Amino acid sequence: MKYTFPLAAVIALVLIAWIGAQIPGMQYLFGIAIPYLAMALFLGGFCYRVVQWAKSPVPFRIPTTCGQEYSLPWIKQNKLESPVNASQVVARMALEIFLFRSLWRNTKATVYDGPKLTYESSKWLWIFGILFHYSFLMIVLRHMRLFLDPVPGFIKALEFGDGILQIGAPTMYLSEVTILLALILLFGRRIFNRQVRYISLANDYFPLFLIFAIVTTGILMRFFLRTHIDIIAIKRLAVGLVTFQPAITTDIGAIFYVHLFLVSTLLAYFPFSKLMHMGGVFLSPTRNLPNNSRMVRHINPWNPDIRPHSYASYEDEFREDMVEQGIPVEKELPKKADD
Repeated sequence: MKYTFPLAAVIALVLIAWIGAQIPGMQYLFGIAIPYLAMALFLGGFCYRVVQWAKSPVPFRIPTTCGQEYSLPWIKQNKLESPVNASQVVARMALEIFLFRSLWRNTKATVYDGPKLTYESSKWLWIFGILFHYSFLMIVLRHMRLFLDPVPGFIKALEFGDGILQIGAPTMYLSEVTILLALILLFGRRIFNRQVRYISLANDYFPLFLIFAIVTTGILMRFFLRTHIDIIAIKRLAVGLVTFQPAITTDIGAIFYVHLFLVSTLLAYFPFSKLMHMGGVFLSPTRNLPNNSRMVRHINPWNPDIRPHSYASYEDEFREDMVEQGIPVEKELPKKADD
């Protein structure tokens, strides 16, 4: 049930766009209104989540440390696993963001006869994680040629490198193959690995099915339904969307509106899902803080300003009550004039 509902939801989205795009006048809804709404939700939701995370208090230094911390000069420090300054933190964050370094380490535990517990690293998960994210990035950058006129040289260079093997005609890009392989492995891991399957929820499967549908419709447009779409009209619409002068002058093709609707759904869903780890990794206190609690005293800035209250002033304030309750005092109460 955890993956049948997400699959049914994606199929429903495809049918809604496919049927709706063939109704006269609905092309403006799926081609202009929904993309603008999705982009507004993406930018607004992304900024809101990042600001809320940035405002969250971090009362303690809680970096994840997996190596020797800085101590005596003759003890070698692990600068990446236990950073103590900004440069070491930046190096650690860069390796995590660009190379997914944490996936290379012990991410798999197995119990053997004995009993014996061993920890291993899931190299296949790391490889396909790298392939998925960089393939997705390459596809996004290649699609920028639709929104820019003239097309920058670096995008042309990326497109040439992605299609350097010249597989078929039109060119089969490497990123199209690698992202499909990565999606299949990530989905298979959640199905066949019983530990991962147990902790997986419906919102873990939905993005996989949605991205798979986006890639599939893109491949269909490029290789099988080229005669059913107007690439010039798509370019004109894309440039019009970014310049706030959108126009649909001809029949582009229903498959394009399905593809665009799925992309818009992903953009709108992004800020409210686990996909927000793209922004959250920069604000994770377990990674972006140096492990210098023994070197620097950290005082919470929101602590109230408590002024010292000496015992002498305390007794001056409550001396009469203390004497009345029989509590000994250092100074006697002053005698009244009548006494």
